[in-house]
Amino acid sequence: MTIQLALFARLEAKPGKEKEVAQFLETGLALANQEATTPIWFALQFSPTSFGVFDAFENEAGRQGHLNGPIAQALMAKAGELLASPPSIEPITVLGLKNQMRAV
Repeated sequence: MTIQLALFARLEAKPGKEKEVAQFLETGLALANQEATTPIWFALQFSPTSFGVFDAFENEAGRQGHLNGPIAQALMAKAGELLASPPSIEPITVLGLKNQMRAV
């Protein structure tokens, strides 16, 4: 498996919605686990109000499928309620990867 493509989404919670954003991202893991073309997915918290998602893919079809999939749809449906501004989603090229984790 060669990981070459990724996405990084930055999310800024509305005041008072920080816990809801964190819970939303935690439940996103179940959806990410159902996406066969998304082998790497992280939900991140940078500060009390700043969050992010990093995910990586083997090819452009996987990345586009994720952008059009259930996680993105759920995020966009909740964005107005939970986020201070629209999510910033950046396509990324992976230059290197180390992964020593083994599947359970």
